[in-house]
Amino acid sequence: MLKERVWTAVLLAPLVLAGLFLSSLEVFKLFLAAIVLLGAWEWANLSSLSVFAVRFAYTSLVAALIAALNYYSPDAVFDGFLLVAVAFWGLAAFWVVRYPSINGWQKGWQRALIGVLVLTSTWMALVSLRHLPDGGVLLLMLLLLVWGADIGAYFAGKRWGRAKLAPSVSPGKTRAGLWGGLASCALISLCFVFYLELDLLSGVYLLLTAMIAGLASVLGDLFESMLKRHRGIKDSSRLLPGHGGILDRIDSITAAAPVFVVGVQLLSIS
Repeated sequence: MLKERVWTAVLLAPLVLAGLFLSSLEVFKLFLAAIVLLGAWEWANLSSLSVFAVRFAYTSLVAALIAALNYYSPDAVFDGFLLVAVAFWGLAAFWVVRYPSINGWQKGWQRALIGVLVLTSTWMALVSLRHLPDGGVLLLMLLLLVWGADIGAYFAGKRWGRAKLAPSVSPGKTRAGLWGGLASCALISLCFVFYLELDLLSGVYLLLTAMIAGLASVLGDLFESMLKRHRGIKDSSRLLPGHGGILDRIDSITAAAPVFVVGVQLLSIS
């Protein structure tokens, strides 16, 4: 399993990084849309839409929405949609904390509708971020925050983890892991504060935005774990050997991206 994970990461990492950072904005949009649509195919299964034709129709709906957003895409629409996405993640946090006693997401159509919002807002957030003057730097910061939160949580949880964070949703996550992940996010954000040469107030604001985005990345992971637990599956798919599916790789980004982008836009550092 570990060997498969390593080889998959080695083979895919250059492709992903090239698609994100070495392409034009239009190629970036298409590359990102392809990833999101693979996620939509998997989300259909999380929504109990297991028939091929229905899953294809669901994925096609997400594709059509992305195409429409790309065609019309006024800033006001993007900003309003991202605010709705951020508000949704606040609701998702309530669901995760109260799982399994709270209703509102368990029905198939509810999960399918949530997927449309989550996936399209992820595409919109990352496109909005890349479009900013310092978009490449901020996109790198976001990815490092998500990866840092995951890596910091792993090592801190392995070393000090005893108290469980959300045992009914993801028994492997610990409170120590959460603090370790946030510590990693703080260090990463400080590096970018200095790199961007921000003043004290803007630097503190970016640090807080990064910490909230780090928390959101954990929430994205927990929310997908909750959906998989409800669906009775371990991975969203077997597309990536040793890693599960696309959603298993981007679940943290789906929550962190809208939060981070809204925070950056309010800060107006680009």
